[in-house]
Amino acid sequence: MTPVVRASHPEPAVAVTLAATGLAAGLGQTAWGSVAVAAAVLAGQLSVGWLNDLVDVARDARVGRTDKPVALGQISVSLIRTLVLISALAAVGLSFLSGPLAGLAHVVALVSAWAYDLRLKATVFSFAPYAVSFGLLTAFVTLGLPSPYWPPWWLVATASLLGCAAHFANALPDLVDDRETGVVGLPHRVGPTGSRVAAALLVLGASAALVAGLPTALGFIALGLAVIVTAIGLVLGSRPRSRATFHAMLVVAVLDAAVLVAR
Repeated sequence: MTPVVRASHPEPAVAVTLAATGLAAGLGQTAWGSVAVAAAVLAGQLSVGWLNDLVDVARDARVGRTDKPVALGQISVSLIRTLVLISALAAVGLSFLSGPLAGLAHVVALVSAWAYDLRLKATVFSFAPYAVSFGLLTAFVTLGLPSPYWPPWWLVATASLLGCAAHFANALPDLVDDRETGVVGLPHRVGPTGSRVAAALLVLGASAALVAGLPTALGFIALGLAVIVTAIGLVLGSRPRSRATFHAMLVVAVLDAAVLVAR
């Protein structure tokens, strides 16, 4: 994997893109409409990932992060800044291929995510951009359908809760390094144990919201799988610097999206 790709945070970028595209296709979006959703979401996720590493370059270098290509000097700051600008502009432009209301929903979601990178991740409100951006992602999909509509509450709740769960899980391996560099978000304030509990409860809450909206056998199967995957992620994630818990949250997100598509 090249340094440019690694700096984009490819795992969440791909997972979120697949979930959004699958949801769009499952809800009746056209083939070209689904391609437009995939392109806009991927460009947006790339901009968020690259911006994160650009903002954190000095902090990552200070604590010796070996998984950060920009901090290691494998990518120049000017190049990553250019990539952020290009991907952000592309994401905004591609968003409006789905229509004005859908485009506006995605742009607000992106602004929320960029705000996390720039400032909010170091505050007690660090969870808020995840809740807002993931929730609005469902609105981007449904408002861009051939027959647009605002997503039902349970779909927004499922996405928002999954986003918050991913936030707590993603912060776990870096709690100590983040504190040393002045990044003290909500996960850092509740500590590693509190973050693991929060991630587990949030992801299970997301699956429960999905079942509430789709009280079918598929929904209950998804809830059972979410319990199993979350448990495995929590066990494997107890190892130092392991991102297994975060990856488990991504798996649950894709599973929930698959249930919606199948339904």
